[in-house]
Amino acid sequence: MRKLIYGFGVSLDGYVNDRDGSIDWTDPDDELHQFHNDRFRDLEISLHGRRMYELMAEYWPHVPADAPRIEREFGELWTQKPKVVFSRTLTEVQWNSTLVSENAVEEVRKLKAGGDGVMEVGGADLAASLMPHGLIDEYQMFLSPLILGGGTPFFPPLDKRIQLRLTETRHFDTVVMLRFLAV
Repeated sequence: MRKLIYGFGVSLDGYVNDRDGSIDWTDPDDELHQFHNDRFRDLEISLHGRRMYELMAEYWPHVPADAPRIEREFGELWTQKPKVVFSRTLTEVQWNSTLVSENAVEEVRKLKAGGDGVMEVGGADLAASLMPHGLIDEYQMFLSPLILGGGTPFFPPLDKRIQLRLTETRHFDTVVMLRFLAV
């Protein structure tokens, strides 16, 4: 069965973006960017909600030729990586993406059962829809020393607890990564 990882930059008070939806505070330094490139390279499939897909599609397929090598590399990785985009409003997707309009939970169950690699979920709303069903196997929080005071929370309100086990911490110059496995 495929493993599903939910990883995101998160503020100290638990938000993945600010009240305006901006993630400009999550710009990685080179060490963290390389870590994300390497992690993304190892994924079999990337799952995106509509907003995350639109945000990524706005920049990564169009990285300027004079951008740093590390950004150009991620742009190539992102456009080539198989992606499943969950949206009821989009009518088409590009860059090696498949559009799913109905029942994200059932589709993710099928994707998990369809192999033994690693997938990631990109987008807090999509992750929030999967958490109550126990579909996320690992959580990776890239904790920034910043308090936003509002925005989209990393974890949604839940009806029941999700037990996690801390398995790794890693210090970067700009963030601390916390890695948890669902138990």
